[in-house]
Amino acid sequence: MSRFSGKVAVVTGGGRGIGRAIVDAFVDEGASVMTCGRGPRPDELSSEVHWARADVSRPEDVERLRSAVEDTFGPVQILVNNAGVQVEKSVVESSDEDWDLVVGANCRGVFNCCRAFIPAMQSAGGGAIVNIGSISGVNADPNMALYNASKAFVHGLTRSIAVDHGPLVRCNAVRPGWIMTEMADAAFALADDPQRAKQDALARHPAGRFGSPEDIARLVLWLASDEAAFVTGQEFTADGGLTAASPLQPGLF
Repeated sequence: MSRFSGKVAVVTGGGRGIGRAIVDAFVDEGASVMTCGRGPRPDELSSEVHWARADVSRPEDVERLRSAVEDTFGPVQILVNNAGVQVEKSVVESSDEDWDLVVGANCRGVFNCCRAFIPAMQSAGGGAIVNIGSISGVNADPNMALYNASKAFVHGLTRSIAVDHGPLVRCNAVRPGWIMTEMADAAFALADDPQRAKQDALARHPAGRFGSPEDIARLVLWLASDEAAFVTGQEFTADGGLTAASPLQPGLF
């Protein structure tokens, strides 16, 4: 029997990148999955996955998402808050519109989904939440002020949910490092020499490579599973050793 047979999972922002890998991994493990995004259903999304068009920054959209998944599958046992955006600007450069976009998706979106799904999880006997944070919420990336701050919020909210809503609801966060997605490419593009910046970043990874969306998906599935039943309120860094290393470049000493 697959690890999540009979379980219902909601993954926000599952149309591409890390979210898509998480969706595919849950399907492979037997879960019934609904995901969402602000646009139309991606053509290549598995037919087994149900899609809802929703902007998680809007409480009314999240309520429609909750109703849709419960009407389709029944009570939700697993929530993965993956939907997020980034703006490559400093504080001084950031506009009110940038604030609304980043804080709306990355902060209010996670809050809205947790607020909507926790009572249903409790009524159904319990569940697990996994929030996708970032190493940028601990070690700030240049010119990513709003993104860095928003991910620090996600980490703090994760701990509060674990404390306030255990033992029925477990809540943990994953802090990905450099995972090769469109968002990572956009961050490297900020450098004067993007290719050199990418090579320098790679040299700082003891694992010898950048991460893949599947690396994050495997960690998310473990945290959502009964194998992690005694794990809550924690943040798990998956960055190939990047933040464990000295800033001195390997090979020079």
